[in-house]
This record gives sequence, structure tokens and C-alpha cells, in this order.
Amino acid sequence: MPDHPTTQNQDGLEARASGSLLRVVADTVPASMAYFEAGTMRCRFANERYARATGHTTASILGLTARETIGEDVWQSIQPHVERCTTGQPVRYTRPHHDAEGSQRMLEVHLIPHIQGSQQLGTFVLIHDITHHWQAERAVRDSEERMRKFSAATEEAIVFHRDGYITDGNEALERLCGYPLSEVLGTMVFDYICPEHRAAAIAYTRAGREDPYEVTILHRDGHAIPVEVVGKTMPIDGQEYRIVVARDITLRKQAQEHMAFIALHDPLTQLPNRRYLMEQLEKTLARLRRQHGHAALLFINLDHFKTVNDSLGHHTGDSLLCEMAARLKASVRTCDLVARLGSDEFVVLLPDLAEAQDASAVADKLLAAMGAPCLVGGLPVTLSPSIGISRYPEDSADAEELLRHADLAMHHAKDSGRANRQFYQHTMDGRAPLEELQLERLLRDAIQRHAFTLHYQPQVWLGDGRLAGFEALIRWQHPERGIVAPDEFIPFAEARGLITPIGRWVLHEACRQLKAWHDAGLPQVPVAVNLSALELRQRDVAADIQQVLDATGLAPEFLEIEITETVLMQQGTAAASMLAALRALGVRVSIDDFGTGYSSLAYLKRYPIDKLKIDRSFVTDTPGNGDDVAIVTAIIQMGHSLQLQVVAEGVETAEQQHMLRTLGCDLAQGWNLSRPLAAAQIPDWWQRWRQAAN
Repeated sequence: MPDHPTTQNQDGLEARASGSLLRVVADTVPASMAYFEAGTMRCRFANERYARATGHTTASILGLTARETIGEDVWQSIQPHVERCTTGQPVRYTRPHHDAEGSQRMLEVHLIPHIQGSQQLGTFVLIHDITHHWQAERAVRDSEERMRKFSAATEEAIVFHRDGYITDGNEALERLCGYPLSEVLGTMVFDYICPEHRAAAIAYTRAGREDPYEVTILHRDGHAIPVEVVGKTMPIDGQEYRIVVARDITLRKQAQEHMAFIALHDPLTQLPNRRYLMEQLEKTLARLRRQHGHAALLFINLDHFKTVNDSLGHHTGDSLLCEMAARLKASVRTCDLVARLGSDEFVVLLPDLAEAQDASAVADKLLAAMGAPCLVGGLPVTLSPSIGISRYPEDSADAEELLRHADLAMHHAKDSGRANRQFYQHTMDGRAPLEELQLERLLRDAIQRHAFTLHYQPQVWLGDGRLAGFEALIRWQHPERGIVAPDEFIPFAEARGLITPIGRWVLHEACRQLKAWHDAGLPQVPVAVNLSALELRQRDVAADIQQVLDATGLAPEFLEIEITETVLMQQGTAAASMLAALRALGVRVSIDDFGTGYSSLAYLKRYPIDKLKIDRSFVTDTPGNGDDVAIVTAIIQMGHSLQLQVVAEGVETAEQQHMLRTLGCDLAQGWNLSRPLAAAQIPDWWQRWRQAAN
């Protein structure tokens, strides 16, 4: 016998050793393994775990078919998977299994085709017991189902998120935000919070806080919803999740806002009350002190309201007060504040005025708006207002004192015949009656000495930029205060019967100066002079104008008389006679402050009018205010339909000028073109303007 085994014996030994090793490995791995040949589906190999699970040994199972191995019932359930695998596809599926003790297990089965070349030789079967994982998943699903049932039963929105990304939510969440759950899953929870609250919500979450807080979320349709939020950190599968409960607190907020509104507003008109007015006035004055701005207070009282209230009843009186409140709000800017102090007393706060004197234009607009008839039971009822005006900083820098001064001015308006506006004067305080006598003495002295001066504001054609004329504006050269604006002394002059000599001086000086400019070679353009209602009643205007024209040598076509729309309506027959006389002289007539007096087209057609001047209150907020743009457009169209020229006052920006030119307005006047200038400044201004135009 040879010392060494033959080659054949050696190969046999190695094969047996390899087979034994394979058997050891197969029986050691924590899985059931078997191999079935193709076609016959007979078992050619099984490890001990597989054989034992099917009730066989590793020897007895060999040669059995898969159906014989696992039984008919199991075979019927898995046959579709087996057939898929015979086509060369790897298959994975799970199935329940009852062990020898009768306990249910869950198996994960892998069918792996054995392919050599293009031929499938058999199928490897690999089975894992996943009962533990299955039970854990089922417990999670059961827990999730219980949570889902709880979430569906509550009206509070519940959302789960991890690192801000939404993983789940309930139906109440869908109702709250307006999105279906399918659309919000995977999105960032903070994207649904209003931008101004987003940073606080992120900080709250990162800090892991669990105390309630309030934010505002955005509904799908864009509206904001206030919510109270409580968050809690929860560990799930080793990861930290946040569960957030959100409660809609809209009703609570509305109740709070309603209580706050009641505390600060008049219950009848819904206007701010005195408390709110004073709070806002204090804030406005504090801001204007820093910005060196101007403001005004208008104190408004309805004339003879008590008589109307007593005769028609309190219900009617309340309706009239609400109507007056609505007219006030409609007649001012959005930045202005309208308040009701009580009874028939209203206050309007005008912040951010270019000049405190601009309050006069607003007051005139309110006089016209509030003085228009109201229909009560089918009958027209008229309530005229008396308006007192105080100015910041001219009259006071204190809120309470400004209000008191406006009140004093209002009472002075009532004493001056009602249905008018008066600026506060120091003489109104009642503390120094001698001051009032002194003011009258100084004004009479100024009339005697002609201690006045005229400033001239150019009017320009919008089409080509040519000079169209001037408006003459009076100033008082006060011996102590210097130059005093007309709003500060004209009402006093009217109350003291001094307006007629002042008006005559203005007319003569304006005509004299214009004739001098014409003689000096300046453009042959007219000058406009304002005429007050009191002057119309106290003097023969046509005769005075004829006398002035004769004395100065000015041709009548170069004189333009401006009367307000309110004067035109109030004077009726007297106005018609005066206008007819002016037309006979050849003098032009303009309607000043047009748009504040409720004139109708038919009313304007009766009078010989040449020009309409759009009130500056309608120009101030253009082009940003759509309502004012619409009013300006309508006035321009109405004026042109009557063959009238249209002038826009108070043009202070290039944007306003461009808009007016686009709308077809003929002329413009305002600080964007030129401020009012002293007579000596006009020739230089004209030279600069002509050069710039060329």
C-alpha cells in the first residue's frame, strides 16, 4: 500500500470535508435554508432549522416536493410567489406560521433563483423569523391607531414633526390650515406660521419648551388665524419628535379686541373716543417734535343740533350723528383721525401737514360736506358745523392745551355767526381782553399805513410749461411778529368788519404790480385776486374793480376774480348779479376750492365762469389715493364739458404734475412749480423758468 493516498482518494476526502463544512455553516446560520430543483420542485438540500420547522429531518426531507414539505394549505398561499420565482425573479414575501407549540410566528421568505448560463437549475429558499419585529411594528401600529382615534376625536389640531419636517397630523389640522394632510407631509412646519412670528416659534422649538404660547398661522386661502400652541418632545424609535397641539383662539381674540374697542371708541358712531384721541395725539406730537413737523386739531360742533334732536327725537338725532361721522371720515385722509368726544362734538387730528395753514382747506371741505342736506323721513335736514382750529407747534406743544385752544376757536366760530371756521388766536383765551383790543388797533393801523404785502404764486400751462398767470396772496407785516399769514388775521378782520378796506388794497396793489410787470416786458398774463363772502355782501365789487382798472391802467382781461364754490352756492342771486357785472367788464372769474361745495353741473351752467380750481385737498394724496384720482378726473372732465379751463392747486410733487398732465388738466399751481414769491423775486424767477423750459 502506498504511503500517500491516491489523487482520487484525496479528491474524495476534500469533497467530504467541504460538504461537512457546508453542512456546519448551514446549520449554524440563524435562518432556515433549503434548495429545490427546477421543474420537479424536489428538495435537494435543507439545513436542520428548515427541516425541523417543516417536521422533518435533514435526511428525510430530501427528495420531497415543496408541496409535500410544507403542506397543501401553505402551498396554496405561496404558489403565486413560487411561480414568479420560476421566471427568474427574486421574490420576497411574509407569511404567518404556527410552530409546534401553536404560537403564531411571522416569517420573511426569500426565493432566490439559481441560474447557470441561461438555464434556471433551482431555487434557494431563505427564511427569517421576524416575529419580534412584526410584534413591535404591530404594537406601534396599534398605538398609532389609538392616537389616530384620539386625534380624530379632538377639535384641536395635532401635528408631529421631526427637525421641523411634518410627519403626521390629524383631521383638525386639515381644517385649521386648509390643506389636506397629504400636501403638508414632508413640508416645514414653520412655513405655515406668519413671517413675523416665525423666528419666535423656531426659538421655542429649539429650546424644547413646553409652555403655551401664541402665534398666527396662514390659512391656505391667505387669511391669518391666531392659535395657542403647546409643544412636547417625544422619543420614538430612538429619535426625538415634537408633538404640537394648536388651538384656534380667533373667538378669544375677537372678544379681547371687542373689549379693547369698546374702551377706546364711541358706541354710537364707532369713532375713536376722547381717550383714544389723546393717546394718539400725544404719540403724534412726540413724533413731530423729532421731525419738526406740523399738525392741526379741528374741533367741530353741530349748530342747533339740540333743536333738531328735541323736535325729531333722539333716534333721528343718533342717525344724524352717524351720518355726520361718516361724512367726516370720507372727507379726510386715511392718516387723519376722526373722533367723537360726546353729544354733537367731533375732533379731527391732521398730522403731517406741509404747513399748519393747510388745515383751512380741510376745514372748508368739512364745512361743505357736513352742511349738505340729510334726508330724514324723506325730508331734507341741514346741520351746519362750527369749526375751531388749533395748530402745532404755533398754538401749543401740549396735547390738552391744543384741544382746549381748538375748543375756544370753535366757540368763537359760533359767536361769529356759526357755519364757519376760525383759527385759534391768543385773544380767544378770555384771559387778556386787552390783547384783542390791541390786535384790532394794530390791524386798523396796518390798514391805514398799508402795512401789507402781496406774494405771487405762478400758474403754469401743463402742456408746454408756459407761464399762465399769478395768484396774489396777502401777508401782514406785523410790527412784532414779522410776516403773518392770512389765515391768522383775515377771520379776525372779517369778525371786526375790516375786510373791505383790506380787500380793496389787495385788488389795487395786484393790478398795479401786474401792469408794472407788463410794462417791464414780462409775459402778458393775468393775476388772480380772492374775494370773500363778506366782501360780496359789503361792497359793490364791480364798481370797485372798474375804479381800480381805471386807476392802474390794467386791461380787464388780465384780472381774474376767485370766489369759492361755497360762496357761489350760498350767495345765490347776489352772486349771479355780481358775476354778470364782471363779465360785462371783461373780467375773468374762477371758482376756487372746487369740489368741496357739492355744486351740480346744472348749477355751474347758470353762471359766466371761466375757470375751475381743483381744491388742494383732492390733489395732496394723489396719485396714491385712487378715490382722489377719480375725483380729480371727474372735475377735469366736467370742466372741459363746460368749456372751462381747469387748474390744480397744491401740486407739490413731480408725480402729481405728471398725473395731472396725463389726465388733461390745463394748468397747475403749487410748490413743485414755485412757492409764493415776493414781487421783487418774480422777474428773476421768470428768467430761470424760461431758461429751464428752453
